[in-house]
Amino acid sequence: MRLAELSERSGVPTATIKYYLREGLLTPGRRVTATQSDYDEEHVRRLRLVRALVHVGRVPVATAREVLTALEDETAPQSERLGTAVCALPHGPARQPEDAAARVARETADEVLRRLGWHPATRGPAHGMLVSALAALGRLGYPCGVEDVLPYGRVAEDIAAHELAVIDDIGAPTTQLEAAVALTVLYEPVLLALRRLAQGEEAARRFPG
Repeated sequence: MRLAELSERSGVPTATIKYYLREGLLTPGRRVTATQSDYDEEHVRRLRLVRALVHVGRVPVATAREVLTALEDETAPQSERLGTAVCALPHGPARQPEDAAARVARETADEVLRRLGWHPATRGPAHGMLVSALAALGRLGYPCGVEDVLPYGRVAEDIAAHELAVIDDIGAPTTQLEAAVALTVLYEPVLLALRRLAQGEEAARRFPG
């Protein structure tokens, strides 16, 4: 298919596709003439992933390129490629200065992970994000001890198991990795929305009127 058809099939404007090509987010098509290239279904699929990362997930272009590069590195094991790609995604604010609250938060986070039986290798940028969040809660005096956080960890386990079961049903390893990244980015607002809806329902039951 030509560029115009690729644009129509993917829903991405031709100017944006050309930008993605220049930035290395999309592989070039097969050159047909000096000014035209031919594209295939792989380009349609990749465009939809890039669009999801950049325009829905608000992932910066440079970060999206890093994620896609990790996914395409066939020399690395699948789990390592996924870990590299997910770690490249935005992980909230930068780590805050070390203080008493941060030290307590780190101890709490480590104990929660130990109680859940999670392997230390899973601790990357998300671990620092968890510590920062717990430290902020602690500084404000809100409950953020091990027993307060464990229920969230158990729910997260169930969600992760469901997502990986979905990914297992997808064919090629590279497509599975892309799906894992897309689910990570696109389902986070779904989780946030459902949590807020559930809070509204629970509040209505607890505080009628």
